[in-house]
This record gives sequence, structure tokens and C-alpha cells, in this order.
Amino acid sequence: MKKILIIDDDTDMVEAMRIALEAVGYKVSSAPNGTQGLKTLLEFAPDLIILDVMMDTDTEGFNVAWAIRSDEDSSVYKKFKNIPILMVTSVSSEKKMKFDPKKDQEFLPVNDFIEKPIRPQQLLQKVSQYLG
Repeated sequence: MKKILIIDDDTDMVEAMRIALEAVGYKVSSAPNGTQGLKTLLEFAPDLIILDVMMDTDTEGFNVAWAIRSDEDSSVYKKFKNIPILMVTSVSSEKKMKFDPKKDQEFLPVNDFIEKPIRPQQLLQKVSQYLG
């Protein structure tokens, strides 16, 4: 059973994603912010992360992604460096920030960037794309 970690402070969004993912057999854990998310990452060892940007700060999700993708040998997250990260957020519409993960891999080290709201079928399609 593939495991997915959702790091997002929007409890309604987390529950909607959890229901869709568990309905097709994924095991789901969640965390309401980046600090708890990184702790849960180490304990839960997911196969994929769904990550929000704006939580306790407007850029918290970016910091989490950078921590996970760190090239530092001493990073406690190094075994998760290549885990797929789907950034699901409304930062573009709320903060007028535009990102293209295919162009901005250095700046935004995620596999995909998806605008909220996300439909369940779209979410499942993206997850399946990265987990098979």
C-alpha cells in the first residue's frame, strides 16, 4: 500500500483529498504545517508528498520542499530527497506568484504545481502519474 503525506493547513481540503485517496487504496497521513510535516515525514516515510505553500507563513511550503531536496549530506531528510512532491496551492491566485516547476527546478524543487481547488479525479490522476 502506497503512503501519501498531505502537508496543508486547510482541514477541509485535507479531508477531501484524504477521502479521494483512501477510496482508491492509498494510506494517508497529514500535518497542518511545515514543522509538523517534516516530523511526520520522518515517522511515516511516505511514497509521495502533497504540499501546500501558504501555511504558518506565506512561503512555508517552499521551505519544506527545499529542506527535503537539500544536497547536504547531514540532512535528516536525505533519504526522501527524490520523493515526488506535488505542490497544491492557491498562492498564484492569492499572492499573484507564478511558477513553472519545469523551468524553475532550482527555485521550486517540486515535481508538479497544481492550483487549488483541485478536483478529486485530477488529484488521483496526478498521484497515479508519480506513483504508478
